[in-house]
Amino acid sequence: MTDRAGVFARILELIEPLNPKKVPLTENTSFAGDMEMDSLTVMDLVASMEDEWDIMIPLNMLPDLETIGQVADAVAGLVAKKG
Repeated sequence: MTDRAGVFARILELIEPLNPKKVPLTENTSFAGDMEMDSLTVMDLVASMEDEWDIMIPLNMLPDLETIGQVADAVAGLVAKKG
């Protein structure tokens, strides 16, 4: 499951337990604005994604990743590079 669609679907599964308000999850759902995630929750999610795909998401990349779609693009790109 390394294609972009598969990565997106798995990220949705990883987010679900961190989404107590049941905000609808789409490509454009933002972590801070829509889901109101705090930085600790975001870092938990990052750790889960790193473990899931055995990748390292650079900390300097995180400020640019505001939506689920942007995260899926970044993770898919890192997985492809690891390839």
